[in-house]
Amino acid sequence: MYFFLLNLSLLDLGFISTTLPKSMANSLWDTRVISYSGCAAQVFFFFFLISAEYCLLTVMAYDHFIAICKPLHYSTLMGSRACVKMAAAAWASGFLNALLHTANTFSIPLCQGNALDQFFCEVPQILKLSCPDYYLRELGFIVFSACLVFGCFVFIVLSYVQIFTAVLRIPSEQGRHKAFSMCLPHLSVVSVFVSTIIFAYLNPSSLSSPALNLVVAVLYSVVPPAVNPLIYSMRNKELKEALRKLIQLVLFQQE
Repeated sequence: MYFFLLNLSLLDLGFISTTLPKSMANSLWDTRVISYSGCAAQVFFFFFLISAEYCLLTVMAYDHFIAICKPLHYSTLMGSRACVKMAAAAWASGFLNALLHTANTFSIPLCQGNALDQFFCEVPQILKLSCPDYYLRELGFIVFSACLVFGCFVFIVLSYVQIFTAVLRIPSEQGRHKAFSMCLPHLSVVSVFVSTIIFAYLNPSSLSSPALNLVVAVLYSVVPPAVNPLIYSMRNKELKEALRKLIQLVLFQQE
């Protein structure tokens, strides 16, 4: 589990570093300019890291499934070599997906200027500037990726259905509590990750506005990588105690 958490931390760090530093620099210097190569790099690393993270979360769901539903086979199925291969597959899947979308997006000619209505280079915003005849080609790639994302989501849901079924059969309350405490951080991370992306890309076009698009982009590009370390750290007793004292101190000062 800690090996996968290490990979998740690296992905979160890279994910938030892809868009936020450039946005902060532009805000500091009061500009919205980004080079063509810089925009392509942002799109590539954004797709690479977000795809790899989603694949890794799927692998972590499988890891929890084996640990709870097949504990006697865990050391066989989830040995160090198997974990490395699964993590490498997640990173490789993200790389291939990013390469596919970046190459296709930046091969499309732009007919609507070059001003993006967003704080980073986002593919939907780039497609709004593309020529109509080429738009459907990238749309086909997006539909294909959406099918793969849906397949991973179904796998995660089915894994947790079996996990919760197995947990509820555990006779001791302490055993159930331990199993739930292991699964809930991962389930929370998946929920935040998936819900923010769904809200970003499936919101009705009638509700779309520049201000709302900006808020939604911040929601799914900044919130998940910022919240994930906090969610997993809440299992640490020392951190929970420090957080409790901080809350008590804030409430005392307000009084």
